[in-house]
Amino acid sequence: MSQKLHRRTILQCIAAVAASTAFGCRDEGESPDPLTPSPEHFPQSVASGDPRSDSVVLWTRAVDPQRADSATRLTLQVGTDAELTQLVLELKDLEALPAHDHALKVKVANLKPRTTYYYRFIYEQDGKRYASPVGRTRTAPAQGEDVPVRFVFASCQDFIGRYYNTWQYLLQRDEDLDFVVFLGDYIYETTGDTSFQTPDEARRVRFTDTASALPQRGGQYHAAAALSNYRDIYKTLRSDRQLQRVHERYPFIVVWDDHEFSDDSWGSNATYSDGRANERSDERKRNAEQVFFEYIPLDTTQSAAGAINVDNTPRYPDTRIYRDFDYGKHLRLLLTDYRTYRPDHLIPENAYPGTVVMDNTALAEAGVAAVLTSDDYAYVDIDAPEYAQHKGVLQQVYVQLATKAGLSAEAATAQAGEHVRGKLALLYVNQVLAQVGVPPISPTDKPRGLAYAHLGKTDLFNQMGSRYIVVKQTYDLYSGWRYAKSLRASENALGDTQEAWLRETVRADNTWKVVVSSVSLTSMVWNLSDLTDIPTNLQTRFYFNVDQWDGFPNKRTELLKYLRDNNVRNALFISGDIHSSHASVEGGIPTLTAPAISSGSVKEMAGSAVLAAGFPADSSVYRRVVTEMESTLRASNPGIVFTNADAHGFVVLEARANEALATFHLIPSSEVKTNYADQPEALAGKFTQKTLRVRDGALIDA
Repeated sequence: MSQKLHRRTILQCIAAVAASTAFGCRDEGESPDPLTPSPEHFPQSVASGDPRSDSVVLWTRAVDPQRADSATRLTLQVGTDAELTQLVLELKDLEALPAHDHALKVKVANLKPRTTYYYRFIYEQDGKRYASPVGRTRTAPAQGEDVPVRFVFASCQDFIGRYYNTWQYLLQRDEDLDFVVFLGDYIYETTGDTSFQTPDEARRVRFTDTASALPQRGGQYHAAAALSNYRDIYKTLRSDRQLQRVHERYPFIVVWDDHEFSDDSWGSNATYSDGRANERSDERKRNAEQVFFEYIPLDTTQSAAGAINVDNTPRYPDTRIYRDFDYGKHLRLLLTDYRTYRPDHLIPENAYPGTVVMDNTALAEAGVAAVLTSDDYAYVDIDAPEYAQHKGVLQQVYVQLATKAGLSAEAATAQAGEHVRGKLALLYVNQVLAQVGVPPISPTDKPRGLAYAHLGKTDLFNQMGSRYIVVKQTYDLYSGWRYAKSLRASENALGDTQEAWLRETVRADNTWKVVVSSVSLTSMVWNLSDLTDIPTNLQTRFYFNVDQWDGFPNKRTELLKYLRDNNVRNALFISGDIHSSHASVEGGIPTLTAPAISSGSVKEMAGSAVLAAGFPADSSVYRRVVTEMESTLRASNPGIVFTNADAHGFVVLEARANEALATFHLIPSSEVKTNYADQPEALAGKFTQKTLRVRDGALIDA
């Protein structure tokens, strides 16, 4: 610089050095070119995330429309005032690279604890300086600092045909928060799945490269597969002004669930075809993860200060996004990853209903042979010579059903040979034989066993009876036996390494140990066993959703028992995924489930499923499991103290020295298709609140 540095300028530069090894400073006498706010150059605005007591990750996407194939060189400014006149850092020569869709993450270190900072990115070209919006973020309190911690947790923000009124309402409230926890389903990977998405021209996702996507239902819509597909979704969501403003205002701590990759996924396996095809794709999984790491401001590798190179972030199968945050004396936040390491669902979507999964020997091992004695549990070895004709008929029917479901004749024949064999339950076999006019096989003197049909599986390729709506009593029996026989591998939801980390970290000294699970621990049971106004075959207890922790009941019980046995005081689970609000005590541990930001409510989804099963809206079945869902769930699970199955919203949680205070902010799901951007007062009038105190392992009304 040509001019001498004034003393004050020198001090400002010293402060910048303390914040980062790369910095820039300007003599007070210099007059920089004016900044031009430019949404054109920063179309997804800015965001911050993973705040710690001395660092935070800052994000933007910067592109010059005239130079879309070139790196965009940026300057980052961080200061303590909204006008950014008091800079603590000016970091130059950052590059938003086309290889990462011009997304840039920068870790800023050596910050002060529990301090609000402001930041912006600047792009200079042809003598003009273009600025991003100014973002605001806040660092965590220092270790052991005796202060309450207040944050929001939320999940499931489907964009298609829906508006982010929930985020708008949070902004209208001007909540004083330390951070926002996003529990998963930040995006939805499809362009218009008509089973739950209702696109309109104003709220659509379009792929620039549809040929690289996965066509669904004959090409009615597509699922993301390529990098460009996932990037198109993130860019579209982050073009929403309400979502941008929330990111500009609060730092986010984010974990994924399934839709960041694929619905109801496990590992790198998708479930769109319900078992009609092998849907494992490591490449697709890695693409989804790369774009997640590009667009979400998080640091999973303990990066050094400066630009974070996404290429250095391990991807599947070496991914690790589980991590923890120390927020002073009163909060340790532990984020878990439920999707990456978990096994398949216990009941495969392509399971043959007649297949016996526990024969008479297994029932004896489980101690229930004397209980399951009725003819409903009789089975035969269909490979025995006396059943050759029956086996041929069953295989023919299988081929017919499989081809009708979309398999080729060759694939259906191969599947028939694989599935129609061995020990088969007469409960299912005789139903099939009756449909084609073949006399039934007598159950007299036949051994007893448990088949997929007894668990609720009635069709060849279906999520019902597999991931949803399974018979609780028999599922618990089978899952418990499998858990023991597999040495707990059948429900190893977190993987050995992550579970060991969780067990160790949750014993921290912080007052509250808040464990983030993307899926709910609240058991959702429909107890229809005593209802005489519904069909006899439905008079039992059902798990509604075994894609969540109800599907791994033995592992859930084991983890909750560990917390109790090790006197982990003030453990609390928070979760999302199920698109409904719950507050319950499970195994002595409180758990809170946030509703969706905008995705279809669980009552809407259940209603569609019940109608599709042939029960109209005026039927007793519909009334019990849809219209009166909340009362049915509460009657079936006495641990539930609050539930709302048909609202969107978020939860504000404040961790204090002697209690935690949770407030559900809820809006009817029917409002999601109305844009309230210009109607703030009307929007506020749509919301209601429910506040609960969490104290000594109990949930009570505040």
